[in-house]
Amino acid sequence: MSFALCARPRNAAATRGAILDAATKRFTAESYDQVGMRDIAKDVGVDPALISRYFGSKEDLFRNVIDDCGSGQDLMSGDRATFGERIAHDLVYGPRKEGKLAWLLIMMRSSTSTKALEVIQRASREGFYQPFVEWVGGEHAAVRVRLAAGLMMGLSISKDLAHGLELSPEECEMLKHRIADLLQGLIDG
Repeated sequence: MSFALCARPRNAAATRGAILDAATKRFTAESYDQVGMRDIAKDVGVDPALISRYFGSKEDLFRNVIDDCGSGQDLMSGDRATFGERIAHDLVYGPRKEGKLAWLLIMMRSSTSTKALEVIQRASREGFYQPFVEWVGGEHAAVRVRLAAGLMMGLSISKDLAHGLELSPEECEMLKHRIADLLQGLIDG
């Protein structure tokens, strides 16, 4: 009696996702220069050539990891008139977002690499700042966006790192209203 060997079914999307997850974990834990394509391939159990086939270069894979952490497009998905209120509510009452912290760790760990810093800056500019500036529009939009982004990032990161705001319900409401006013003022110009 002979047995035919059955090959493991191929699932390109699942393999691509596994590679992206492994790369995210590596880039979160190590700097860009410390992460090797062979290490990522070993983590997933694939040939390094497959990573190159799916993503291209290490730089391209790194850009995919950055893009996968989020772009901020959801900020612009709602009505401009309610921007401040929506974002303030999320900043005060929204859940902790792991992807955001991963993005911060990746940025911090890899910012010493010239190549990685270029990718981070390009991804931030193309995926967040330029679209946000266009959406805000008007006079000094770039300045207003930088102020709004700094306020949002600072509050969001400090909340996540402290595992909450450590404020009473009344203080949370006061904070939400003040953030809403500040952000809406920046958006409206």
